[in-house]
Amino acid sequence: QVQLVESGGGLVQAGGSLVLSCAASGGTSDIYTMGWFRQAPGKERDFVASRWRGNVDRTYYADSVKGRFTISGDNAKNTVYLQMNNLQPEDSAIYHCAASRFRTDSWLSNYHYWGQGTQVTVSS
Repeated sequence: QVQLVESGGGLVQAGGSLVLSCAASGGTSDIYTMGWFRQAPGKERDFVASRWRGNVDRTYYADSVKGRFTISGDNAKNTVYLQMNNLQPEDSAIYHCAASRFRTDSWLSNYHYWGQGTQVTVSS
């Protein structure tokens, strides 16, 4: 069973930066996409970014984070990163790492494995 463990969340002022990491273990050969979703209190879980693993380098971003966030990964370490720049209070949420057995993009239902999440809080 695939397990995902996130790290790197915290408190930052508006305009600041954070880097989130997600390490996958157990059955990682079945993973074709790794991504990030976020969920603010009282709101649905929303797509942030995703990245295909393997020889095809493809990434997807939510419109709200394009130009500010960058997803990258280390296939050898089964790890994906989310570099978040120019953070704003509306970026505050619990950020969840997700993994899929498909090559996919933003559809939440296509993701099979989830991490517990890491809190990101941006103060104004």
